Amino acid sequence: MGLLSNRIDRGSLKPGDHIYSWRTAYIYAHHGIYVGDDKVIHFTRRGQEVGTGTILDFVLVSSGPSRGHVPCTTCTLTEEGHGVVSTCLNCFLAGGVLYRFEYAVNPALFLAKARGGTCTLAVSDPDDIVVHRASYLLNNGFRCYNVFKSNCEDFAIYCKTGLLVLDHSTMGQSGQAVSIIGGPLAAVLSTPLRLVTTNVYGMAATAVGVYCASRYATDIGMRSDVVKMPVEDLTQRLETGLLGVAIPSLPALPPTPVS
Repeated sequence: MGLLSNRIDRGSLKPGDHIYSWRTAYIYAHHGIYVGDDKVIHFTRRGQEVGTGTILDFVLVSSGPSRGHVPCTTCTLTEEGHGVVSTCLNCFLAGGVLYRFEYAVNPALFLAKARGGTCTLAVSDPDDIVVHRASYLLNNGFRCYNVFKSNCEDFAIYCKTGLLVLDHSTMGQSGQAVSIIGGPLAAVLSTPLRLVTTNVYGMAATAVGVYCASRYATDIGMRSDVVKMPVEDLTQRLETGLLGVAIPSLPALPPTPVS
């Protein structure tokens, strides 16, 4: 893995790879699992790559790939269902560059990556297990989509490791989400240190230190609030309501009159 880039060519792809591609202006990256035969399984918000259900979606969606006028003859996307979709590699990349997410990196290299969402300290399971998880979730669904707690990167990391954060009140596995929240948080947490030093370089170094510490502590390979969950157990929890799944919103039914 390179220090500055995880960029790869298509010829080096193998089934079970966790891949991603940055979107316009590097606002976010879309993640998925390559399963072979030019197919990628990835998690969306009902067919839309990313979303929050708020005004922020205007920025996120505008940075995403534009739909071509000529439909793909291979892929059939739908906005209904549970959000896990299978597309060809071209549709997944949407004209972007192909990158491979790296696993079991050493701490020094992990911290040298200024932005999260490119690597993890966690160890990947064998490729055949990864492909099985992704294929199983394609047919049975994943969790309820949440841009900060359960997004496409969370999906891909679960497929690779089987690790899942069950507490919905905490951050998910996504390094991108940690980076988005960790930067401003580091600035806030380092503010009291103005009482110790007024040197702007010292304060900047402190903020960077707080940011790196937050990334390291929240990485899926370091957290203590995760469990190793078989994919069959995950979908059983979805069926019994112990975990949420993204479903199309339905209109509320009128109250039944009491006779």
